[in-house]
Order: sequence, then C-alpha cells, then structure tokens
Amino acid sequence: MTGTPEITVATPEDRERIVDSLVAAFPGDPVLRFLFPRDDDYRREAPEFFGHLFDKRVNKATIWTVERGVSAAIWEPPGGSDVPAAEMRLSAEARVRMAAYDEAIHEAFPDEPYWYLGVLGTHPAAAGRRLGRAVMAVGLRRAAEDGLPAILETSKPENVELYRRAGWEVAAEFRDPLPVWIMRH
Repeated sequence: MTGTPEITVATPEDRERIVDSLVAAFPGDPVLRFLFPRDDDYRREAPEFFGHLFDKRVNKATIWTVERGVSAAIWEPPGGSDVPAAEMRLSAEARVRMAAYDEAIHEAFPDEPYWYLGVLGTHPAAAGRRLGRAVMAVGLRRAAEDGLPAILETSKPENVELYRRAGWEVAAEFRDPLPVWIMRH
C-alpha cells in the first residue's frame, strides 16, 4: 500500500473482520489478559468483548476502519454510554475483573465531555503500515471539531511513547488492578 489508506466508517457488514483483527491484535495486551487470563478464556471471550464494543458503537458511525476491518478505531462520542459487563456473555470471573477495571479507569477519566478512543487495533499481518495512526486521526479530528479533548487508556509502557509521538499526554496513571496510563489529546 502506498499513499494515504482509504478510511471508511464501519458498517455491520464489517463486524466479523474487525472483531477478527482485534482478537488477533490483542492476545498479549495486559488489560485483555487481566480480563481473560488463560488462553482458553481469551479465545472464548475476547470475540464477545470486541463484538459487543463494535455493536454498541457501529450505529453511532464512530468506528473508522481501513480495508473494511484490517485496522479499526472504535470511538465513543461525548455523553456515550459505557459497555456494562452484565450485557456481555462473559464468565462470572471476567465480569468481576471487568468491574474492577472499569471502576479504576472511570475514576481517572475527566468530568468534562470528551471523545473516548476505546479500542485501536490493526491485524498483525498489516502491522507497520501506520494504519492505526490513520484511523485514530479521524476521531481526533472529530474531537477537535467539537472543541473537546480525546481520552484513551493504555496498559503498555511502549504505547505511552507511541501515543506521545502522536500528540497525546499522560493525564493520569494508576497501578491497581494493573498499571494503566490515561492519556489526553
């Protein structure tokens, strides 16, 4: 691929490919492994997790994608709702871990309106093509048009530096139930 990738708004038809790409992209992510610690848990529950995030936002037209799902940014606009674990078909253990994680991150989020980058992922086969940065930029433009900050969280120290190079700043940090950085753009 040369030049700027074609970015589209995801449609319900993109669900399978986006979910497959995200599941492939996140098997070693600390948050996902906190939620689904065993390989069997991840294989069984990560598709439900990512599928639910997709379903909650696809009709808001705030999921941007490249190649109909190879890379995707799932954004929540201001005033959006969270994804209660009770609505997902997850194990009781995963729901408890998700509730603990959600409580920690929401205490660190701002009280003011913001755009939330919930998931940014690229299928590993397409890594290194800067597709994630391209789909992230669309949401950042929307936030800027609204005059609002953008917020995300990451649990990987190397991602903190990656996001800093894209203009994000660390706004908060916590260590329990696992190390996480809240970043603002």
